[in-house]
Amino acid sequence: MINFSPAYPEIFLLLMICVVLLVDMFLSDASRFVTHYLSLFAIGVCAALTMADFNAGQTVFTFNNMFLSDPLSNLLKLLSYLAVGLTLIYSRQYSSDRNMLGNELGGEFYVLALFSLLGQMVMIGANNLLVIYLGLELMSLALYTLVALRRNYVASTEAAMKYFVLGALSSGFLLYGISMLYGATGTLDLSEIASASTLISSDQTIVVFALVFLVAGLGFKLGAAPFHMWVPDVYQGSPTSVTLLLGAAPKFAAFAICFRILVEGLFTFAIDWQQMLMVISILSMAVGNIAALAQTNLKRMLAYSTISHMGFMLLGLLSGVSNGQINLAASAYASSMFYIVTYVFTTLGTFGIILLLARNGFESEQIDDLKGLNKRSPWFAFVMLILMFSLTGIPPFMGFYAKFSVIQAVLGAGQIWLAIAAVFFSLVGAFYYLRVVKVMYFDEPTENNGIAVNREMRFVLSVNGLAILFFGLMPESAMNLCVDAITKTLAS
Repeated sequence: MINFSPAYPEIFLLLMICVVLLVDMFLSDASRFVTHYLSLFAIGVCAALTMADFNAGQTVFTFNNMFLSDPLSNLLKLLSYLAVGLTLIYSRQYSSDRNMLGNELGGEFYVLALFSLLGQMVMIGANNLLVIYLGLELMSLALYTLVALRRNYVASTEAAMKYFVLGALSSGFLLYGISMLYGATGTLDLSEIASASTLISSDQTIVVFALVFLVAGLGFKLGAAPFHMWVPDVYQGSPTSVTLLLGAAPKFAAFAICFRILVEGLFTFAIDWQQMLMVISILSMAVGNIAALAQTNLKRMLAYSTISHMGFMLLGLLSGVSNGQINLAASAYASSMFYIVTYVFTTLGTFGIILLLARNGFESEQIDDLKGLNKRSPWFAFVMLILMFSLTGIPPFMGFYAKFSVIQAVLGAGQIWLAIAAVFFSLVGAFYYLRVVKVMYFDEPTENNGIAVNREMRFVLSVNGLAILFFGLMPESAMNLCVDAITKTLAS
């Protein structure tokens, strides 16, 4: 008998997507809040189901070992629920104000957002390369559609085409790498690939070629250089609520498949893929930080910032094995995971501020749109200051400890020059983050009216910003969760 319990959250979410779609058909524009809260209810129940497995702390396989529930997958799913839930809360007013499809934006945003979450959950819990690909395509197809919601807006249409074409290209790279890996090992199961790869001693050429295509495909999904071409245009051309959905929660799923494929499946070839990740990491930090210096569009600046942060995150993954020693592997991978958690929730708060300032007919996409924010709303200017300082890596904010832990992992692997490069590019990135702070606090506002915000968003955005400060002052609890999840998963 098939054990369905590890997939209960996915099954429930799929059913709720159908419910949300059907219920929304019969709602008027004034009753659209029902769709919003029904979507949040679905996410909440999924979180409760996953929490039960998370507390058990066991690894359970199902569907002929193609899908699993383990400490890492459960933690990443919980974080994905939180990220998507915050995205829906931040986007509620923005989406209802925009005319994206010729009428009031209805339940399609919520349905597609939940479909993308379902794809992420499948990716996070996959133990088979084809299941990973299935989840990836489910998430990607929903995001392609969301990017193209504003059909009459040229920038959105162009962004959707670029995202679709390059996304299809990256999927082709992944499939080609998967086929070559299948040819070398005779299986698509990650556990069996890990066992088979230890027996490949004579001709490893085909596996190395498979690694090249797999790493290239993963680089596209992460938005890391030199596979970053789609990121700035898609971030800028998408509706801001879609940009947030695209740039936050999917990073957890991207980290998950990187860990599943490279660490759990191909750990024997760590020396090979670590060298590839090293090149991608350096290029991402260089391209992302240097290109962001010249940006005046806030969303485009944050897009290049994302590229640089993905490069920084990869530093932890490439530091797990050094000189054949794996004693620091768990802490290195945990530092990478902690970094991606920090990045996602800092990004959520940053785009939350952008969505807060936007209103019907005004997008608030330029850095100059933040001029004098401190005079208009001192509290939200302070929240934005926390978020910018965290992205910069200034203590005592969460971003500082995230960067510190990754650099510590790099130094533990003996890569001193790589740590120096990471610190240098962080200093370069400080310029464009601190420029935002300067504009908020030292420039005169272009308008003096206050900022209207509903209680729900005010509360959640405030908690988001303060959490970045709290976990910067006391990071041990969050870091221990990451270390514990990685350690238990590797041990199983």
